[in-house]
Amino acid sequence: MRMFVSGRRVKKWQFIQLFATCFILSLMIFWGPIDNHIVSHMKSYSYRYLINSYDFVNNTLSVKRSWEGPHYPYLINHRDKCRAQNVLLLLFVKTAPENYNRRSAIRKTWGNEKYVQSQLNANIKTLFALGAPHPLQGEEVQRKLIWEDQTYGDLIQQDFIDSFYNLTLKLLLQFSWANTFCPHAKFLMTADDDIFIHMPNLVEYLQGLEQIGVQDFWVGRVHRGSPPVRDRSSKYYVSYEMYQWPAYPDYTAGAAYVISSDVAAKVYEASQTLNSSLYIDDVFMGLCANKMGIVPQHHVFFSGEGKAPYHPCIYEKMMTSHGHVQDLYDLWRNATDPTVKNVSRGFFGQIYCRLMKISLLCKLTYMDTYPCRAAFV
Repeated sequence: MRMFVSGRRVKKWQFIQLFATCFILSLMIFWGPIDNHIVSHMKSYSYRYLINSYDFVNNTLSVKRSWEGPHYPYLINHRDKCRAQNVLLLLFVKTAPENYNRRSAIRKTWGNEKYVQSQLNANIKTLFALGAPHPLQGEEVQRKLIWEDQTYGDLIQQDFIDSFYNLTLKLLLQFSWANTFCPHAKFLMTADDDIFIHMPNLVEYLQGLEQIGVQDFWVGRVHRGSPPVRDRSSKYYVSYEMYQWPAYPDYTAGAAYVISSDVAAKVYEASQTLNSSLYIDDVFMGLCANKMGIVPQHHVFFSGEGKAPYHPCIYEKMMTSHGHVQDLYDLWRNATDPTVKNVSRGFFGQIYCRLMKISLLCKLTYMDTYPCRAAFV
């Protein structure tokens, strides 16, 4: 009897898989030319939650190339930045040549290595990853970059034009440098230069993971079942020739995410065998990770595109928040104030913060920041 029931279950599951496959194929064939928002998400979510296999995607995007991949010489480099040191976190900040003020603010706030060492008892290395200035900017910008690096010693620059369409090259720069010059760092983080990182919370989190020897670790704000943008007017437009499938593999938003050292090595290996012409760097990261069997983990306190609410009860568990330039100094001072954690202490403090987080995060209208369930963590 058990064998009979088991056989029926197998046949039922096979039927569901067959139905799902036929459903997805019908969407792609009959609705393929239709690119409106609703249809593209129907196709992508159906693919993600019914089939969710990207083996043939990786096979199609695989290319034959040498292990080194495309070579762009370093214009500025620091080979000994973290050599022979116990590095908890190698932090790469993606920046543009002209964004000096953003880099300066980061050096004085969450990217300050001396602060992390003295106040948090951890060793991090902060580097700014960038390409070459656009030719129209001339040699003056490059001279300023050389001066800046002579002053601070934290720029890593390769000889490709720094532009939105070369973001994948900037991603490859980070993984190549980490693999070559800092493979012993416990964790690697990549972040935009308009991100705020609550470094005390992040360091405490990573130190706990280090103690248990975590592996295959990739955490951030996860996008599941995201469809390629087919609108030609969007800067995120991806043609069918570049990526013909209805959904991307799961990936974390490129604004900020953290991976363990073993994942950094695996992603670098995969990056040498996949077509890097896909210029959306976080999607390319997802393809590389998927090929190596790495699954991203969603963290409710890694922000989306929107800024996190300004409140001590939010700061208590905050990891990242997006879109901070002018307010970075104020946010850093307020969020890292030692008295912040006093707000939630005790029974009544916990109740107060729970109610405040519910009011700030659980809105009827969509907010691209922390999700409502972060209020209950």
